[in-house]
Amino acid sequence: MQPQATIARQEDLFVGDCRAELALILDSRDFDATDREHRFFRYVVEETLAGRGDRIKAYSVAVEVFGRGEFFDPKSDPIVRIEAGHLRRALERYYLTSGQIDPILITIPKGGYVPDFARREQTPVAQSQTQIVSRPVVEPPARRMWSHLLIPAALVVLLAVGAAVSARWWTSAGIGIPERPRVLVETFEDQSGSHDAGRIASALKQEIVAKLSKFRDIIVIESAGKADDATIPPPRFVLAGSVTLSADAFQLRVRMIKRADNSILWANRYNGPLNVTALENAQTEIANSISSILAQTDGVIFQADDQLYVSEPPDDWAAYSCSLSFHGYRLNLDPEQRSSVRTCLEQSVRNFPTYATAWGLLSLVYIDEYRYGFSADPALLASRLQSALVSAERAMALDPANMRARQARMVALYFDKQIDAALRFGKESLEINPNDTEFLGEYGERLAVSGNWKEGCPMILESRQESSGASAYETDLALCSYFGGDYSQAAMWLKSTPAPQDPIYHLIGAAIFGEAGNAARADQERIWLEQNQPDLVKNVRQQVSMRLGRSEDTETFLGSLRKAGLEIAD
Repeated sequence: MQPQATIARQEDLFVGDCRAELALILDSRDFDATDREHRFFRYVVEETLAGRGDRIKAYSVAVEVFGRGEFFDPKSDPIVRIEAGHLRRALERYYLTSGQIDPILITIPKGGYVPDFARREQTPVAQSQTQIVSRPVVEPPARRMWSHLLIPAALVVLLAVGAAVSARWWTSAGIGIPERPRVLVETFEDQSGSHDAGRIASALKQEIVAKLSKFRDIIVIESAGKADDATIPPPRFVLAGSVTLSADAFQLRVRMIKRADNSILWANRYNGPLNVTALENAQTEIANSISSILAQTDGVIFQADDQLYVSEPPDDWAAYSCSLSFHGYRLNLDPEQRSSVRTCLEQSVRNFPTYATAWGLLSLVYIDEYRYGFSADPALLASRLQSALVSAERAMALDPANMRARQARMVALYFDKQIDAALRFGKESLEINPNDTEFLGEYGERLAVSGNWKEGCPMILESRQESSGASAYETDLALCSYFGGDYSQAAMWLKSTPAPQDPIYHLIGAAIFGEAGNAARADQERIWLEQNQPDLVKNVRQQVSMRLGRSEDTETFLGSLRKAGLEIAD
């Protein structure tokens, strides 16, 4: 037996090595985690190393790390579980990149938040032995688990699989996931040649990388890799820029380049002050703006890909193109296009069953079939809503941080009449990526039609203003103005909608013009509805109450439809 003093010294050394590994991870650019996740990681590691691992629960993390109040309920607020999932993925990425040869391995097993620590011997993988503990003690060799020997081997297997992937330019870096645009964020040039300019350039780049990385349908990289490395597809887009300083301000010039022909897809210039507090705020605002412009669903990246023609595309590109076509469909809500997009997405999830975005978009299509299936069999409509709920949950299980998955789950819950749950989930989701303008608009719409017009309508307007092109929210803004009593503004929004064949467009138009006393326009909308959507007219009360969360809003709207000449049973 070893003397107690020796064991204690070994324990102290191991704890010190674990703290050194913690510092190494937190300081690494390959540890792709938010500030909150940094705090989360530091907290659970330090608590465990201090012998307090048994106290680490969802409640303690939420209160002590995330600043939640003492009435935090982990059953209704899953923020800790979600952030733990993000943290686990960030650690996996780190150990597949910078941390491949680190002497200590830190993991957070699923089902809890207490980290495990392993010392990795610097020997060949086939002969290495890994010691894992969940508290800062040195366990005797007899208690080592053979399954832990598989951890380094698993890394080798993953790298070997990566080496076998074709280097076609359209190939995604993810296994079982179709094409995702790869964006290289280059180091910004320091045109002033000063320490301060270099520091600001570095900070701006890291902030932009962090914000862009929240968009799950792109892959953000900071190094292009070796030119002859056939295992990694080259980035198709490059974000480059330069920083210059004046006496009291900095200026960032930034541009997005399509690497295939070096054409500049987008460029802008940003200015910011140099005093410390304002500088940090300016960097955050600049990163928010750039990430939203580039990576939102109608942003620079996806617009460029939507215009790209690929002859005889492979399955992964076809699946990616399918997700692009969804957003075009959502602008006009054409039933024939909806059918083709649904078929395309169903094929995508068959070919790529782990493609979270496709599952989320498919759920949204099922929801549209539910809410626009005015003349369909009620049992079929109910099955569409159930399909939407199931598809949204599948998307969430695959990638809890995917905003299309979250959008689908929020909308499905709303139409399932779980309105409070939908709104709570929407609020939580917006905190994950507030720069996702499509989700912002959708959450704003859910808030508004649930009865919170004051809070929801500004979100819809902000989403519309941040949109790079036509948006799907003009009809919602018309409804906002209608409930605000501004019927001329409501008519203006209605006129600018890109989907004049949407039956709900005409229904809202009838209410607006009926309430405003514009008999000619009200008759026009009523006649269109009676001729083109008789089943909607027949079931108008049910259709309105399906969409509006408050009974008083439903009755107000139906009253306006009566003024437009529609007969509605009480």
